[in-house]
Amino acid sequence: MPNWIGDLVMATPVLFALKKAYPQAKLTAMVRSPLGEVLLKDPHIDELFHFNKLSMFARRDEKRDLVEKLRQGKYDLGVLLTNSFSSAWWFWQARVARRLGYAMHARSLLLTDAVPLPKNSKKQHLVLTYQQLLEPLGITATERSPKLYLSPEEIEAAKKLLSNFAIDLRYPLVGINPGATYGSAKCWLPERFHEVALQLLDKTEATILFFGDRAGAALVKEICSDLPKRVINLAGTTNLRELMALISLCNVLLTNDSGPMHMAYALGTDLVALFGSTDEVATGPYNSGTVIHKHVHCSPCFRRICPIDFRCMKQISTEEVVQTILEKLKTKHSKLALL
Repeated sequence: MPNWIGDLVMATPVLFALKKAYPQAKLTAMVRSPLGEVLLKDPHIDELFHFNKLSMFARRDEKRDLVEKLRQGKYDLGVLLTNSFSSAWWFWQARVARRLGYAMHARSLLLTDAVPLPKNSKKQHLVLTYQQLLEPLGITATERSPKLYLSPEEIEAAKKLLSNFAIDLRYPLVGINPGATYGSAKCWLPERFHEVALQLLDKTEATILFFGDRAGAALVKEICSDLPKRVINLAGTTNLRELMALISLCNVLLTNDSGPMHMAYALGTDLVALFGSTDEVATGPYNSGTVIHKHVHCSPCFRRICPIDFRCMKQISTEEVVQTILEKLKTKHSKLALL
């Protein structure tokens, strides 16, 4: 499976397609830790194989243990949704009988089925590109959307967590995710997230949940520093499963292009996604949500840091974002209270 949360989510229809094509087969999803938590409860998986990221300087015994685990599986088919040379090398060393992957990064000789990258891969969603890898197996790509799964117990635990903050779930719940792993060029201005929160508190009776990982906790703390009690800062306090459950309870999630953005639509949560340096055609919310992207002449540039004046994100106004969220809340929550 892919090594980024968003890509992992976008690849989940492959699991469904493989299980549908081979209902009697046992399916193992090989996922780098801790991302495998995202796939817990997925009914199409028989086993989750967690492994730690291996650098080029990793110890020989670490690499040997990984290959040995694969070899013990005696797999008839290995599907590589990563494009790295190393992943193909592991499957080849483990004697996986049939090794299917895109012909990239000089690894074709290690694959039994080296599939050319689709000619239109840069003009279509990555959800489809992942599924098209299965075509040599006679499995046709479909419009099936990515999906993540939660247990009733996880949902109840998230509700209990919110009750500790005296949150009344009869009123709207808005999630805000102001960070993104890839780099600052993907992130809207922090002060505008702050202003959006203030305006939503003024115009609605919504409670606002701020999300973020530990690396972005300081940024979120700054954004929330003088916001009222109806704003709850959860950045750096949740694991992946807890984050998923909380996002599933939100009526709307406001987010940059990020892993939580992909989690949201895979959990059925509506969202407003802000794009600048990246391309929503390939990695935007799949058949869901609203994307705001100003498409200035240099966007998408796919840079980590903007080398000029950050015009793609600066042209997204607070007013436009607030209005988009309000429109969604009116249709998503029957008890929205407009003040």
